[in-house]
Amino acid sequence: MAEIGRLLVLAGAALTDLKELPPSIERLLDAADEVFVVTPALTSRIEWVVSDVDRARHAADERLDAILGQLQAIDVPAGGTVGDDSPLDAVADYVRDFAPDHILIALRSGEHSGWQERGLVDRVQGIAQRPITVFEIDASGHAVDRSVTDT
Repeated sequence: MAEIGRLLVLAGAALTDLKELPPSIERLLDAADEVFVVTPALTSRIEWVVSDVDRARHAADERLDAILGQLQAIDVPAGGTVGDDSPLDAVADYVRDFAPDHILIALRSGEHSGWQERGLVDRVQGIAQRPITVFEIDASGHAVDRSVTDT
């Protein structure tokens, strides 16, 4: 795999076991010079309407800690932050500020994805204009079919 300068990771989910990390994702992480992880605070519709984001921000913070720990375990130095409660706004913020060469999106799989994730990949592609790699993680933290989609 060609070297990637900056890799932005948008993580709506985290794996429970690094053994489930798809090999192509591990190669992508290894190829990056710099990795930055953004975990959006994924609210329910009701939480979003009433601006109650505390639970979602806490979950995003825990997800960020887990992912940064996993990256450290495979010797991938990374920084990160909890992002906006809109995954699209979170990506837009860090596409502008971090200027990634590639975006990796770890989505919650269909049966437990939230309303903000529907159509997210297409919307990210529309604003980012960069290569995107996507993989899904189920509600138990397992990679779905260890499949990866590149756009």
